[in-house]
Amino acid sequence: MRVAVFGASGFIGSHLTAALSARGDEVRAGSLRDPSRAAQLAAGCDAIANLSGEPIAQRWNAAAKERIEASRVALPRAFFEALAVADGHPKVFVSASAVGYYGTSETRTFTEADPAGSGFLARVCERWEMQARRAAELGMRVACVRTGLALGAGGGALARLLWPFRLGLGGKIASGHQWYSWIHVDDLVGIYLMALDGADGTLNATAPNPVRNEEFAAALGTALHRPTPFPVPALAVRALLGEGSTVLLEGQRVLPERTQRLGYAFRFPALAPALAQILR
Repeated sequence: MRVAVFGASGFIGSHLTAALSARGDEVRAGSLRDPSRAAQLAAGCDAIANLSGEPIAQRWNAAAKERIEASRVALPRAFFEALAVADGHPKVFVSASAVGYYGTSETRTFTEADPAGSGFLARVCERWEMQARRAAELGMRVACVRTGLALGAGGGALARLLWPFRLGLGGKIASGHQWYSWIHVDDLVGIYLMALDGADGTLNATAPNPVRNEEFAAALGTALHRPTPFPVPALAVRALLGEGSTVLLEGQRVLPERTQRLGYAFRFPALAPALAQILR
């Protein structure tokens, strides 16, 4: 299978391209920054995996929010407009999305059946997926992968957490009660492969055992053999990330109900073995 991967140089994209190449697929790496060029690259492919987008983990000022939304809404829209007049269309379109689609809650549990929540990130994710579904108008099977906190070696969320924890300066964030719906990058790649190979619709890419932030901090400290005595005040997180702090301070408990029903078997369903494998 020939697969166009947009965002191939990122943390998740690099893992996906390696997995595709390892099983014998041909990967064409591209970017949506130039929608016309992206459409030309994709037209000769069997499938598309779109993982591109402005990073969420940054301070959300007006300019950053505009970039985050444009990269997930305006650029895919322009890409499909260019692809519509290109010669030949792929048969499959798999789009990244995020569990931010559901909004935040300390008490609710979300599955693929739940509607979009409220707030900036939920609105962006909803519009992101609306653009992805335009691929169906071109005869493509469409899947949207709502990703949680992706954990793996060499990048992702864990890379930013390791140095304070290795120094024994780690701890919970604010109350520590907020849910972290995490996933090992190997399972995330496995879900993308399942989508490319036949699954459609919405797939939650989160491990079946989400944890609260305080549990996450304790598990990471244990994996590194370090204490976790230093909580991070909510005020400090808000000062650093502004409105973007909601991702870390509020969270959501998301289960991969439909993903598992379609047959995906998680290699790392529990956090401690996942961290042990990553950090060994």
